[in-house]
Amino acid sequence: MSNANPLLDVSGLTKHFPIKGGFPIRRTVGAVQAVDGLDFSVAEGESLGLVGESGCGKSTTGRLITRLLEPTGGKVSYRGQDITHAGRKELAPIRSEIQMIFQDPYASLNPRQTVGKIIAGPMEINDINPAGGREKRVRELLEIVGLNPEHYNRFPHEFSGGQRQRIGVARALALEPKLIVADEPVSALDVSIQAQVVNLLQQVQKDLGIAFVFIAHDLAIVRHFSQRVAVMYLGKIVEIADRDDLYGNPRHPYTRALLSAVPEATADDVPARERILLKGDVPSPINPPSGCRFRTRCWKATDKCASEAPPLVQVEGNKPGHLTACHYPETEGTVPAPRLSKDPQAAV
Repeated sequence: MSNANPLLDVSGLTKHFPIKGGFPIRRTVGAVQAVDGLDFSVAEGESLGLVGESGCGKSTTGRLITRLLEPTGGKVSYRGQDITHAGRKELAPIRSEIQMIFQDPYASLNPRQTVGKIIAGPMEINDINPAGGREKRVRELLEIVGLNPEHYNRFPHEFSGGQRQRIGVARALALEPKLIVADEPVSALDVSIQAQVVNLLQQVQKDLGIAFVFIAHDLAIVRHFSQRVAVMYLGKIVEIADRDDLYGNPRHPYTRALLSAVPEATADDVPARERILLKGDVPSPINPPSGCRFRTRCWKATDKCASEAPPLVQVEGNKPGHLTACHYPETEGTVPAPRLSKDPQAAV
């Protein structure tokens, strides 16, 4: 899982949001365990996909990596430097190297500022004066992301959703970052526009050598963009592997269920792939199940799953770097029988 000299190294990362209650004294009565012990690393120039159902902690993880949120526990290292609880002065030289692209292109841009002001903002804050001036650099960035440099003085409301997200990409590139956390950058866009933005990000990564943590719930987009993929469930990573290995040989039951729900086009004479239909809802992160958090929806669950949390390790038959957190990992070609649906519309 870890690289020799990773750009980003995350160990035991945890974030619990306190729940306040009681009257008249507000006291902590519980906690939302949004992220609970994540371990992964990202190499320079690599793209790591982070997938899972809504509410599993993907976006919180992205905000912890960029230090927009303070971790409850664990460690975040960037280029070997511990930034887990670093203050503003310590983070100042690192801020420019770690940028974020937000999910909503409508809410992430200041409607009162022009495009030029929005993109030049990070350079002003970090007192960066590129050769030729900031305006020239902003126009170059607009061209890089496929927008007209003459749009420098326009306001966000004059652009479509896809164009606004391109502005967000340009803003993230303004400081020449080494790592970009893209938090569902295309989920708010029309399907016809999604491919354009994803292809843009791929081209940016190829041309500039930027590492990405690509957060999404669309498995097809993640497969297209990411070199490695980590699957999250209820605040934990349940499987992480090389893209082709994970999609071709999923070992965790939850990963297998997720992949079975990906729509696929087949000919009339080709039988439709059976879909794994999970029963029940995702448990509350306020009071997650003991042991394996997926056990309440898993067809393989036993008493051991309730008493022991499975570690994220390499199980027998996995390729190096393919880690799975399951006491009873799937074997290649197995199809869990108890909860199947042949309805092609069935989804996880």
